[in-house]
Amino acid sequence: MNDLTPGTWTLDATHTSASFTVRHAGISKVRGQFTDVEGSLVVAEGGDLAFTATLKTASIDTANSDRDNHLRSGDFFDAETHPEITFRSTGHQGDTLTGELTISGVTKPVELDFTYEGAATDPFGIYRAGFTAATKISRKDFGLTWNAALEAGGVLVSDEVKISIEAEFTAPTSA
Repeated sequence: MNDLTPGTWTLDATHTSASFTVRHAGISKVRGQFTDVEGSLVVAEGGDLAFTATLKTASIDTANSDRDNHLRSGDFFDAETHPEITFRSTGHQGDTLTGELTISGVTKPVELDFTYEGAATDPFGIYRAGFTAATKISRKDFGLTWNAALEAGGVLVSDEVKISIEAEFTAPTSA
């Protein structure tokens, strides 16, 4: 990561995905993403990294409008009351990124498996850097407890949520 220019890098939302996977009825997986994301990367002179990200809960997209509307409701994210999910890194050691994740007004520490994918100048002269990160959370830890019992036993929506992030940032520009 010695090739990262110190300063504040801007998240390129058009080349970033913040997605999740959750088990449905114990037999399949539902995937979704947040399409409205913002964030930054601050690179310190010594190479330390600090990330921030904001996901707009109203932008959830699971390719099913009825499900998306249910996820925006008070049963899950309550997008009117809690319009944002936020992440703020608190440290980086090797392949682990630590931080604070806030969902529905509840903040919890998280650890993400973290990879620097490299940096390159695109054909338009913009210097970019890419990162991937993944983690698992308990949705109950964030107060997301809605569920429905299944006739054969078990529940409709698993507690464990897998989160995957592919993020691309553009380098600071000179004034």
